[in-house]
Amino acid sequence: MEDDDRPRQRGDAATKLSSESLDAYSLDELETRISLLEAEIARVESHRLKASAHRQAADALFRPREGK
Repeated sequence: MEDDDRPRQRGDAATKLSSESLDAYSLDELETRISLLEAEIARVESHRLKASAHRQAADALFRPREGK
């Protein structure tokens, strides 16, 4: 059975990451992890800004007109 049609399970990925032990990682692996996390932060921030702009546009479009 294909899993593609099922809803994606949501969880708090940040909590899972923060609870992981980093003891087994080398310095290079830690640098790589930091780079990946920084890229993910940038991706999430970009999405947040787009969602905010979309919300503002929708609010402006559907806001009741004053004075009528």
